[in-house]
Amino acid sequence: MDQPVPIDLATWPRRPHFEHYRKAVPCTYAMTVEIDVTAFAAAMKASARKTYPAQIWAIASAVNAHEEFRMALAEDGAPAIWPVVHPSFTVFDRERETFASVWVPFDPDFARFHEAALRVMAEHGGAAELFPQGAPPRNAFDVSSLPWASFTGFTLDVRDAWDHLAPIFTLGRYVERGDRLLLPLAVQVHHAAADGFHVARLVNELGELFARPDWVGEG
Repeated sequence: MDQPVPIDLATWPRRPHFEHYRKAVPCTYAMTVEIDVTAFAAAMKASARKTYPAQIWAIASAVNAHEEFRMALAEDGAPAIWPVVHPSFTVFDRERETFASVWVPFDPDFARFHEAALRVMAEHGGAAELFPQGAPPRNAFDVSSLPWASFTGFTLDVRDAWDHLAPIFTLGRYVERGDRLLLPLAVQVHHAAADGFHVARLVNELGELFARPDWVGEG
């Protein structure tokens, strides 16, 4: 398994920010945005591929592009960076009205990731267990989907989560506004790992992926 690479604290510009938000004022925060997915939705409609795996791949691509969203704590509590992180995501079971949490290794090739995600969802989508594959890997981050409702705000209150540096994403139901289709997206992060600038850059880059969905392909 990959191991996180320790950060060189002597040269790290965010060292004082990390220490402040880890020790003096430990806190998390959430940002909820609406991302224009008009072009993406049109591309998915013309493709045989599925929307949810495509959304997850786009998020995972943006996350893996930046070290602050691949941050972890080494055994001694020092900050470190995973070489790659993998999406762990929910799959809903309509009969039980519960969900399973599954994960798929991130692959920069969307077609390969899409096929892997479909296999995992088909195999474990009806599982009674919460984690049918066993515990997710340490270098995983969470994605949840609420396709039944759109929202303008979403916050998780996770007790004693001061060591959880991985981002958490929640997707909502598309909303139409004029001739545009918008995706509600909530991003929750630990302030020790990332500031508002970093989250804004992440959601802007994610918006660019959805605005130019040539990566979707025909399937």
